[in-house]
Amino acid sequence: MDLKLSDKTCLVTGASTGIGRAVALLLAAEGARVVITARSVAPLTALAAEMRAAGGREPVVLTADFVQPNAAHGLAERVLKEVGRIDVLINNAGGSRPLDRPDDDTAWDEALLLNFLSARRLAERLLPGMAERRWGRVVNVSGAVVAKSVNGATPAKAALESWSKAMAAMYAARGVTVNCVAPGRINTAQILNRLHPTEASRRDFIERNIPMGRFGEPHEAAAAITFLASESASYITGVTIPVDGGALRFTL
Repeated sequence: MDLKLSDKTCLVTGASTGIGRAVALLLAAEGARVVITARSVAPLTALAAEMRAAGGREPVVLTADFVQPNAAHGLAERVLKEVGRIDVLINNAGGSRPLDRPDDDTAWDEALLLNFLSARRLAERLLPGMAERRWGRVVNVSGAVVAKSVNGATPAKAALESWSKAMAAMYAARGVTVNCVAPGRINTAQILNRLHPTEASRRDFIERNIPMGRFGEPHEAAAAITFLASESASYITGVTIPVDGGALRFTL
């Protein structure tokens, strides 16, 4: 399927590893011009080399650390100055934030900034340009919005999904869609090294929660994200699509 992205410029945050990396590679394979960003330049440089080797267009590499208060606004200004326009925004930067102390305000603030506020600030700076051109896509990578343990990312992702629905309604008539993809357990460093560091913990979670009987792969989440970024998804907005192998999402 031709997703008609060859004339589009796409910004992917959190692009150095996992789902973000897979999205960047898939967008490049579709012919898009891709701006890749993450905290560290070395993995982005390696990703850029892989994109070129696969025949993709020369990517733009920018660094940004979204736990810094002004990072999102700063990145938006750099992108608009150096690239000129963004047609597709993939807000993938984020991370699980288990809290040993539920009253730790500093940890809550950091989790909210990383998992919601930075995505909102970046999108709200880029959305007007999309609306002016009468075409745009915002895909926000969310996740579980309920959990049995305290995790700063969980209510932040709930806020991301709620805000996304409001933005979808606000911009729908101007050719811009705003959607979320909610990955379940995907084979990324965060899942394998932090949430499920042992094979036993993985098997236990899978047996209790995932009808497909396995964790997903980054490219499987990337496929859903890239589709929502395409012309083919022009009549889909305001939704959250789970990519979780049929997981029983309320038994986390």
